Amino acid sequence: MAKTNIVDWKTITDFVVDAFVGYGIPREDAVICADVLLESDKRGIESHGVNRFKPIYLDRIRDGIQNPVTNFEIIKETPTTAVVDGHDGMGQVIGHKAMSLAIKKAKEYGMGMVVVRNSCHYGIAGYYPTMACKAGCIGMTGTNARPSVAPTFGVEGMFGTNPLTIGIPTDEDFDFLIDCASSITQNGKVEYYERIGEEVHPGTIIGLDGEPVEGDAGEALRMIRNGTAALTTLGGIGEALGGYKGYGYAMAVELLSAVLQDGNYGKALDGKDENGNKVPYRLGHFFIAIDTDHFLGEDLCRKKAGDILRAVRASKKAPGAERIYSAGEKEHMVRLARKDGVPINESVQKEIMAIRDELGLSQYTFPWEA
Repeated sequence: MAKTNIVDWKTITDFVVDAFVGYGIPREDAVICADVLLESDKRGIESHGVNRFKPIYLDRIRDGIQNPVTNFEIIKETPTTAVVDGHDGMGQVIGHKAMSLAIKKAKEYGMGMVVVRNSCHYGIAGYYPTMACKAGCIGMTGTNARPSVAPTFGVEGMFGTNPLTIGIPTDEDFDFLIDCASSITQNGKVEYYERIGEEVHPGTIIGLDGEPVEGDAGEALRMIRNGTAALTTLGGIGEALGGYKGYGYAMAVELLSAVLQDGNYGKALDGKDENGNKVPYRLGHFFIAIDTDHFLGEDLCRKKAGDILRAVRASKKAPGAERIYSAGEKEHMVRLARKDGVPINESVQKEIMAIRDELGLSQYTFPWEA
C-alpha cells in the first residue's frame, strides 16, 4: 500500500483554490470547485477528491478541452424548469449553479428541475442533493459519462458509470444520501487502485471474451480505455444476480442526461474525435429539488425520514455483524474522523509539488517535505 501523509484542511483548500486560480479559473468559481473536490475526501471518497485534481481538471484545462471560465447559459426557462448549456466550463460550477436554480424554483413552486448539456465532470454527485437537503428539499441528480460500462449480455463500453443520486433530509446528524454509480465500480476507483497498488476486484470488469478481468488495476484501466474491456453494471455479468437492473438504472440516467436537453450520449462522450484527438467531453446532467414545505412541512419530513431509518437500523442483524448503517452514515463518520485533514498518497504528493512549482506557489510546504 502507498504511504500517505495528512494535510490539514485549510492548507489543502487554500492550495487547491490558488492552483485553480493559477489555471485561469475565477477565484469565486475556484472556491466552488475546491469545495466540491475536497468534500469528496471529507466523505472518504478518494476516487473523486485530490486524486483527480490534476488528471481530470488541470490537465483538461491545459489540453484545451475544458474552459476555466464558465459560461452558464440558460437557453430555455419556465417557472419550474430550465435548460442550461455549460459551454465546456467547470462541471462543479455548472452543477452548483444548476442545483441552486432548481432549489430556488422548488422553494417558490414546490418542485424544480434543471437539465444541462455541454458540461464536464462535476465531481461527486452527492454534493448536489446535499445542497438541497440543507435547504429543506429532497434532491436528486444524475450525470452521463464517457462510455466505459457494458450493457447486460454485452462486452463493449456503451454508457458511463451514470450515478443516480438521491438525498432526503432527516432529523439525524446526517441526511439520507445514496450516491453511487450504476456500475459495480467506477473508473476513478480503478485509477485509485492503480495509485495504491491494489488489484482489480473480481467481477467488476469484463473482457471482450466475456470473462472477468482480474489482476493489475493499471492494465485493467488501459484495457477499458482502449476498448478491450468494460466495467460491469450493478448485479455483475449476466442476469443471475440482477445485472439487468443496474443496466436499466444506467440507461435511465443516460436518457435523463440527454433527451430533455438535446445532449450528447454514448460514444460521443469519449473525449476523442474520429482521428483520436482530444475534444471536450460535453456531458449532460440533471438536477431535481422538491421542497418539503410544499407538502406537509420540513420538520415532519425530517422526523418521519429519521424514524424510518432508525427502524431499519434497529432490525435484526446478521450473525457477526456489528451494526446496520443508513446511506450517508459511513460518510458522516469519515468526516468526523478526518477532522484534522486529508490523507494524500505519494503519487498525488508528487503531482501537488509539481503544480506548486509550476505556478510559483512557494508559500506552501507540505508534511512529507519535513
